[in-house]
Amino acid sequence: MNLIVSADGHLSWNGRRLACALGRSGLRRDKAEGDGATPIGDFALKTVYYRADRLTAAPLTRLPVIATRPDMGWCDDPGHPDYNRPVRLPHPARCEALWRDDGVYDVVVVLGHNDNPPIPNLGSAIFLHVVRPGWEPTEGCVALPLADLLAVLAECGPGDRLEVVSP
Repeated sequence: MNLIVSADGHLSWNGRRLACALGRSGLRRDKAEGDGATPIGDFALKTVYYRADRLTAAPLTRLPVIATRPDMGWCDDPGHPDYNRPVRLPHPARCEALWRDDGVYDVVVVLGHNDNPPIPNLGSAIFLHVVRPGWEPTEGCVALPLADLLAVLAECGPGDRLEVVSP
């Protein structure tokens, strides 16, 4: 199954269409670290992380699911060998915490962007996650309301992909 994300801020799958938030700098084919753009391309849905203390149960999905811990992070430092990889905090390089107070990562799906192998400065921590209050743009991810994200995940499994298409 492919989830299709369009430049007008919609995610479509199985005949359904949902509003989603995209990167503050729009869509880019030539994604760069820190540019705030959502990368155009076709990305595997890899792993689901979730806050067990905030959800009543793990997300229903056929994708691998991991309960997030306070010491979990994601390295976004292009000069470090752990770039665009999950890490344990504290970490010597610049990292993003996966355990957040704002609810944005209560459910987060790792997308297969710049990961095999990661190439420095081509973008890291590109996720499908929970939308911010007020539908604020992301730093380069795709975001949905929690209920919509859980509904999408219920139909996802190994081999499924998220495709961000150009305008």
